[in-house]
Amino acid sequence: MAHAKLADPQCTIARPAALLGERWTLLLLRQVFLGTRRFEDFQTAMDISRSVLTERLAELVDEGVLRRVAYKDARTRYEYRLTDKGRALYPVMMALRDWGSEWMPPVDGPSFELHHRDCGGGVHAKVECTGCGEELTARDVRVTTPNRA
Repeated sequence: MAHAKLADPQCTIARPAALLGERWTLLLLRQVFLGTRRFEDFQTAMDISRSVLTERLAELVDEGVLRRVAYKDARTRYEYRLTDKGRALYPVMMALRDWGSEWMPPVDGPSFELHHRDCGGGVHAKVECTGCGEELTARDVRVTTPNRA
């Protein structure tokens, strides 16, 4: 499928898939959510080439998922921090992590665990009804199409 078709402006799944569908982008976001902010730290943690990292960071900045923030070292450099749009991807990343833990678990166990800061409980994604708050699965949902004039 052509990239232009994949980014169909009428589909709320295709457009994000066009942005997030490249594997380095998801791994880069994983690192951001784990607290990585600096170019060299991304490169070390991910074993990614400078050119691919530069391209992916620029794309996420252009899309408003990350913002560049200057800091002083020996010279001015930049950190990459999540915007509100970027932080809104957290449930998506957690849903992907939950799915991976269930259906494609690492042989040696998870490389990290997530716990609620306040009570220490585990973390998982949840899909719920906006009306009653009930947790939903795909079987609980029906699809409708909006009337377009």
